Formats: sequence, structure tokens, C-alpha cells
Amino acid sequence: DGTPMPSFSDLLEQKFLTDEQLWRVAQYVRSLSPQDAPAVRDVIHAPLTKTLPHAPDDSAWTAVDVYWFPLVGQIIHKERWFAPAVTGVWVKAVHTADSIALRVVWDDRSESPDTSWRTFVGRVFSALESDDSTREQPAPWPDQLTVQFPVSIPSGMERPYFLMGSSSAPVYQWRWSSAARTAAVPGVARGIDRFDPLSGAALGAQAVYDHGQWRVVLTRALASTDTASQLPFRTGRAIPVAFFASDGSNGEHGTRMAVSTWYFLALDEPVPARVFISPVLAMMLTLGLGMLVVWRAQQKTSYRRQQ
Repeated sequence: DGTPMPSFSDLLEQKFLTDEQLWRVAQYVRSLSPQDAPAVRDVIHAPLTKTLPHAPDDSAWTAVDVYWFPLVGQIIHKERWFAPAVTGVWVKAVHTADSIALRVVWDDRSESPDTSWRTFVGRVFSALESDDSTREQPAPWPDQLTVQFPVSIPSGMERPYFLMGSSSAPVYQWRWSSAARTAAVPGVARGIDRFDPLSGAALGAQAVYDHGQWRVVLTRALASTDTASQLPFRTGRAIPVAFFASDGSNGEHGTRMAVSTWYFLALDEPVPARVFISPVLAMMLTLGLGMLVVWRAQQKTSYRRQQ
């Protein structure tokens, strides 16, 4: 009928699959998906904790709310990428009085770099249009994650360009690669083609790959001695944050990656004791005044009877 979608009628005519079997396959595929699509919330709330969970599978993470953010192919800057393997990331965050931890999880069918996927990468390159004049050759690229912040917390809604900033408005980034699981590189990006690592900046990283999923935890001190290049994290403020991911076994590297827009990270402030004490004191004062009024009324009634 002119549609580009393939037909499976020949399989039915040849009795390779029955209609019932096809429906069972469809139902099985549907069962692998959640009942509802994950909701996108714009603000990641990082609660205050006494200790910082550094390991991705630390039991402390189970009590922390998780936030999902969709990622799409980078199709603005050459080389563009229309078929990203990472379609979203799950994020959790906590902070102590002096440090912050960010846990990012995403699905990945391979633990890159993996040379056994090189043939598949070649097929991906041959199927997709490229901005290159010559087709790129497959290579064992690693999986990568980038977490992006502004260099300083903006006072209004104005933010740097989401695609890794610009020369006039740079961004502060944490870059992790599966080639070095326990290390992440902080730096300043001044556009998609320029990244300047920051030497001497402490940024912790731990990662686990298990059953087709990466779980990465990045940790850093809230304060920063180099406020001109490194964002100082502050409680009670909406801090812009964005995410980028690359699947090396899908031919992704450089500008070929999945990107998100800006979202926000909010470090929850400790609740002052007066928030709990003030209502109790107000109730006790109200109760005391009420009892005083009743006692005075009873005293007047008793005095009149004696008269």
C-alpha cells in the first residue's frame, strides 16, 4: 500500500508464525516496558544527610527520590547524531554540610570499549547519513557521561548555551569515561569543541556496570577555592544542570552523543528547630490564655453568687 514499513504477511502465509504467536511476542515486548512513561520533573531535590554515599550501590541511595531526564541526539553541531543509544538518565542527589554526591544511572547494552561490537558500529555508520566527506571507521570508543553546570549560579533565568556553553558564557562540567571508571575530569567548556580540564580540582567517581546498566556516582566538596572556574554549590538555590551521554559501542564519541536541556538542582536546607518549636509554643500559649479566660469567668460567677 506504499507504506515503508515491512509486512509480515509472508510469515503468516508460510505458517512460520501463527497470529496468536505474533500477539504473544507483542505482549511480551509490552511487558518489558513500564505501565506509564516516567514523569519529567524539572528540579532535583538533594536532601541533607549526615554521611555521603560514595558507592553506586550504597543502601543509603534507596531512600532518595529518583528523577528521570530524557536525552535526544545532538543534531545541531557537526558531526550530528540522529540515533543515540542512551535515551534518558535516572538521577539522585544528596549533600552533607560540606559535600555533594550525584548518582546517575542509564541503560547501556554493552560495556564499552568492546571490540566485539565493531562490526555493529560499521553497520550503524553505513545506515546513517554522515556530515563527513569520508565515512568514519569504527573504533573501540568508551562510554561517557558529562554533567554540566554554569560556572556561577545565575541570579535570574538567564543561562549559558545548553550545548556546552560558548566562549563568552562558559560552563563547568564533570566528565566521566568508562576507560577510567574511578576518575572523572572537572573542567570548563567554551563550546562543543573546546574543553579545558582543571588541574588540582578534586572530583571523586565510582562506577558499576551490571546487567546492561551503568551506575555512576560523582562527588565533590560544596565549596570551591577557584570560584572563577568551579561552581560553588549553595543550599536553597536553583542550580542549572544538564546531562550528556555517549555509547561507544553505538559509534558515539565527540559531538556524536545524546544531550538534554537545562534542568535544576536544589540542595535542601536544614529545617530550623524553630519551625517545630514555634507551633508547639503557639498552641501552649493559646491553651494557657483560654484556660485563664475560663478561670476568670468562673471567678466572677462565684463572686456574684456570694453577693
